[in-house]
Amino acid sequence: MFYTFGALGFIWCTLWLMLYIDVNPNLLEYEEEEPVKVSLDSLSHWKQFIQHWPLWALYIAHFTMNWSNYIIMHWLPTYMKSSLKAEHKDIMYTAAPYILNSIIGVAAGHVADKLISQYRWPILKVRRLMTGIGLIGPGIFMLWFSNIDHLKLALLCVTVSMGLSACNSAGHLSNHADVAPHFAGTTFAISNTLATIPGILCGPLTAELVMTSGGRWFPVFIIAALMNFVGGIIYLTHSSDTPIL
Repeated sequence: MFYTFGALGFIWCTLWLMLYIDVNPNLLEYEEEEPVKVSLDSLSHWKQFIQHWPLWALYIAHFTMNWSNYIIMHWLPTYMKSSLKAEHKDIMYTAAPYILNSIIGVAAGHVADKLISQYRWPILKVRRLMTGIGLIGPGIFMLWFSNIDHLKLALLCVTVSMGLSACNSAGHLSNHADVAPHFAGTTFAISNTLATIPGILCGPLTAELVMTSGGRWFPVFIIAALMNFVGGIIYLTHSSDTPIL
């Protein structure tokens, strides 16, 4: 399996290099323009990256999104076997959440662009809509998922949850370019660094919660859902589309 996917990666890269054609003749000229130079000295030695609530809204939304996503990534097969009595052949269906996540991630971007360009929605309204769907929606489905003991229904629920989470790509994950147009790479790096903390904590914390609660998974999903709700509320109330850096 690993060799197969590795080989497919090489094949895809080779085909892309051979077949890709730049259909925009103005793109090369755009890329050759002198980039805007902004000195970090004007930002009081990085302090500005942690002094604004719109930036913290991005950081917190990213952190909470990853918390629930890492729970699913780390523990879904184990949960299916221990609580839903899944057989070995059923584990293959854990790919379904990520397939839907990929599809909706692309679709959400097109929908967001259309709302802004064609329907003239304010950028902030679109960012908040997509983030609300991407955080509040999965939180609700996570609570429902924790109360389902039917394997197929549980898989459907967690698949929808992960699918809705992809809307964040057109929400807070894109908002960096709005609030920090010259430092979006830096703010996203800070956000992504903070958002890796759930990947470190979710594993041992989940194991501890399940063991100390006598094998119950409900506390794990409650915390994940609450994380999503808190992140969603903070983003919806403190986000901005006005450049601050």
